[in-house]
Amino acid sequence: MSATEYDGIVIGTGQGGKPLAANFARAGWKMAIVECGDIGGTCVNVGCTPTKTMIASARVAYVASRAAEYGIMTGEFEVDLSVVRERKRKIVHSFSSGSEKGLERLESLDLIRGVASFSGPQTLTVALNAVGVQTITSKKVITSKRIFINTGARPTIPNIPGLETVAALTSSTIMELDSVPEHLIVIGGGYIGLEFGQMFRRFGAEVTIVNRGAHLVGREDEDVSETVEEILHGEGMTLELSSSPVKIVKESNGEIVLTIAQDGKEKDVRGSHVLLAVGRTPNSDKLNLSAAGIENDKRGYIPVDKKLETNVAGVYALGDINGGPAFTHIAYDDFRILRANLLENGDKSTSGRLVPYTMFLDPQLARVGLSEKEARELGLDVLVAKIPMTHVARALEMDETRGFMKALVDPKSGEILGAVVLGIEGGEVMSVLQMAMMGKVPYSQIRDGVFAHPTLAESLNNLFMSLG
Repeated sequence: MSATEYDGIVIGTGQGGKPLAANFARAGWKMAIVECGDIGGTCVNVGCTPTKTMIASARVAYVASRAAEYGIMTGEFEVDLSVVRERKRKIVHSFSSGSEKGLERLESLDLIRGVASFSGPQTLTVALNAVGVQTITSKKVITSKRIFINTGARPTIPNIPGLETVAALTSSTIMELDSVPEHLIVIGGGYIGLEFGQMFRRFGAEVTIVNRGAHLVGREDEDVSETVEEILHGEGMTLELSSSPVKIVKESNGEIVLTIAQDGKEKDVRGSHVLLAVGRTPNSDKLNLSAAGIENDKRGYIPVDKKLETNVAGVYALGDINGGPAFTHIAYDDFRILRANLLENGDKSTSGRLVPYTMFLDPQLARVGLSEKEARELGLDVLVAKIPMTHVARALEMDETRGFMKALVDPKSGEILGAVVLGIEGGEVMSVLQMAMMGKVPYSQIRDGVFAHPTLAESLNNLFMSLG
C-alpha cells in the first residue's frame, strides 16, 4: 500500500493537536490530523465544556434553594435533568462542529477519520471510519518526519470484584443521564469525583464519596482539604474517608451495594448509581508504539523531554498523553512550545512554567505555584499570608463566605511563590496573583495597590497587610 507523505501528522484533535495542525497548515506545511472520535478531544466533548455547563445549572439550583436567604420567595422547584443534558449537548455540538468546520476550511490540512497506529518511526497506518460510523471501511498509510501524538486519556476502570455486574458510570456516561439518581456513590475524591458529587447533590441526589486517602484533594495543604470537606459536609454529602472498595454487587431490587474497608473493618454503602472517578488512563494502547521504538512508562504515558520530544527524533507528545499536568491550558501551552520551536526557530520549553489550575467546586478551589506543604518540604523560608472569606467585603455582600485565601511570599525578595484561593470565583482571583508572579511583582505593591471597590480582587490588599 503506497503511503501519502506529509510535512507533519497530528494524532488527535484535542486542545494541543487541533491548533497545532491548523497553525502549521497556515504556515505552509502540508498537514494531516487523524481523529477517531468527535473533534475537540476530551475538553470539548466529555471534559471541561460539558462538565462546566452542567455545573452552571447546578449552581442555579443551589442559588434557587437559598433564594429565601436573599429575600426572594421562589417556593419549591424541580430539576429536569433532560433539559440540563440537552443544554449541555447543544453547547458541546456548537464547539465541536465549529472546530471541525475550521479544520475543513484549511486547504493544506487533511482531516482523516480513523484510528492511527505506528508501523514505523515515521509511518502510520490509519484504520478509516466513515463519518459518524465506527465500522472500519479501509486503511490508509501516511508518513512524515514530524509526528505529534495528542491522543489524551480516558476514565480508568478500577479492578473491583463484581464491577462487571454493575452498570457503573464514568465521567463521560454520567452526563447522559436523563433523571437524577436517588443516591449516587462516587468512588474517588479527586477533581472528577468532587465536581460531579457536588453537582448531583445540588440536583437533588443523595451523594456518598468514597476516598482512599484520609483527606479529599490530598495533594493540597491540610487546611484546604479540611475546608473542602466542611463545605461538602455542609451541603449534605456523606464522606467515607480512608476507605478502599472491597467488592460491589447489584441486588435483586436494583440497589447497588459497595463494600468498603475502613479502619480495619468492612462496611456496606448502598445507593442507586455508582460513579467511577479514580483517575485517567492514557490512550496509548492502540498506537503500536513499539513499531516506532517509542518508549512509554508502566502506566502507558509517553515520556518527553523539556521540548516535548519523545525518545524517537521527530516524534512529539503533547497534552495528557505525555504524563504532564492534565489540564487543557497545559495542552495548549504544549502547542505553543512546538509552534515557537518548529515554526519560529525559538527555544521554548516546559522548564519553569507556572501551572495554575481551578477545581470547579462551588466555591472554586484555585492554586498556582507552591503550596505551603511543598515549600516546607523544600526547606524554603516563606511568609504566609492568609485571610478567611468572611473578611472579604464582596463575599459578605454576596453571602458567599466559605473558604479562604492564602499566599506564600519570599521574605527577601517579597515575590509571591504560590497562592491558593478557595472561595467564590477563586479562579479569577488566583489569576490576579499569577499575573503578579509572572511579572515578579512584590507583594507590597499589591498590598498598597488601588483596586476597584467592592471587588473580590480588592481583598488582596487585606491579604498582604498581615505581612507588613
